[in-house]
Amino acid sequence: MSRLLKLDGAAFGYGGRPLLQGVNLEVHAGGMLGIIGPNGSGKTTLIRGILGLIPTLSGTVTRPERDLGYVPQRESLDAIFPLSVEEVVQMGAYGRLSGLRLLSRAERRLAHSQLTRVGLAERAREPFSRLSGGQRQRVLIARALMSTPRLLVLDEPTSGVDHDTELRLLELLRTLCAEDGMGVLLVSHHLALLRQNVSEVLLVDSGKVERGASHAMIERMEHCQHG
Repeated sequence: MSRLLKLDGAAFGYGGRPLLQGVNLEVHAGGMLGIIGPNGSGKTTLIRGILGLIPTLSGTVTRPERDLGYVPQRESLDAIFPLSVEEVVQMGAYGRLSGLRLLSRAERRLAHSQLTRVGLAERAREPFSRLSGGQRQRVLIARALMSTPRLLVLDEPTSGVDHDTELRLLELLRTLCAEDGMGVLLVSHHLALLRQNVSEVLLVDSGKVERGASHAMIERMEHCQHG
């Protein structure tokens, strides 16, 4: 499998002060990694560093130039804003548009295709605000897929949804890995879900990032929390 992302001794932080140091990481096509850690441990800082939203203070980061999709933890799109489901998905193409031109026919077809992929094509004309939490998450994944990414980064995509919806979202991500060869990085505080569905995780704690089997890393985190 081809390598999509490499961090070599990377450090990330703010105001020139590192919060995470010595981060070594490789992500390959077709693989899914969970990201766990205590609140405030630096999970969001790691994600921001991977996305290039904050500078790399030392070390190197090799990432896809354009082939990177992101589903944020706190969606800035107000659920009561009068957009249809398909309009929300089409927003994912805006980064490729020049000026204020309209979406091309091909881009509209791509939006419909991505909605079909997440199982919501029949809801395309409905207001985004009418969807359940899990359906909104699937729409936001479809929006991220509009850039046809090779690497997809998701920050707490299963937050606030029921267990059945969690499993459907995990199945969708597994399909993207298996059928599209996509790499997936998944931040989650639902440890049982990761233990059962993801083979490897990154544990972010005390300024460091460690990779290992999900069972072992989750056990370590739970021990620290209860120790």
